[in-house]
Amino acid sequence: MSAAGIGARRRRRAGLTALLGLIALATVVPVLYVVSLSLRSRDDVLNGGLLPSQVFWRNWPDAFGAIDLGRYMANSWTVAAGSVVLTLLIAVPGAYFTARAGRSGGRLAALVLSSYSAPPVVAILPLFFLLRNLQLNNTVAGLALVDGLANVPVAIWLLDGFVRRVPREIEEAAWLDGLGAWAGLRRIVLPLIAPGVAAAALICFFLSYNEFLFALSFAQDSSAQTLPVALSLFQGDKNVEFGQQAVVSLVGIAPVYVLAVAAQRWLVAGLSSGAVK
Repeated sequence: MSAAGIGARRRRRAGLTALLGLIALATVVPVLYVVSLSLRSRDDVLNGGLLPSQVFWRNWPDAFGAIDLGRYMANSWTVAAGSVVLTLLIAVPGAYFTARAGRSGGRLAALVLSSYSAPPVVAILPLFFLLRNLQLNNTVAGLALVDGLANVPVAIWLLDGFVRRVPREIEEAAWLDGLGAWAGLRRIVLPLIAPGVAAAALICFFLSYNEFLFALSFAQDSSAQTLPVALSLFQGDKNVEFGQQAVVSLVGIAPVYVLAVAAQRWLVAGLSSGAVK
């Protein structure tokens, strides 16, 4: 390769590196600003500026002393994990039907997705009476049930493409060997769409972990409230504890960030596999 060609390749590589660096900076700036808020007093925050004029460490012990942060985080993780299990139990066979049932499956997929287009607030009243009849108001199990059902349309939409990529001939061969439809789904299709199931599980986990409206509406008791609700407790009628709120935000973000980084391989592999036809 000529010197000009090598130089052009290096310039393209340098330009791509610079672009990726800018994207990475844009994604990390909000987190860095939250870190800055956690080290500033209330007056310092109200004065504006991006950096603390004087480091205010007291926000950290005050935040942990103001609320039972461990309980709120445990509730969030329990609700998110329980909702993911319920979502997948419904969405995996649901996506299998939408992908394999022809026009009937297409109608079901459209119906399920149309329900997700409505604003969540319209479901508050019927879900409240449903949980009351089941005696699940103010419980972690009730929140997991609501979040799990709410995320079913997203999971079906994600998994439908994975099921369609599995050749029908593999299932037909399994049927000839004596496997039924459910056994074929469990033993043939499910292992082949495992990356998609992992990706859908992670996305639904993040959706449930960050959910606020249902958690605020169905868990008035502090024993069942989740971390997003705990963040709202720092906003009073006259004063807002910005620094303490930022501390709780960072503590809540950290384990989910670690999970996202650890599961990045499966998330990217699952989403990219579903995108290939």
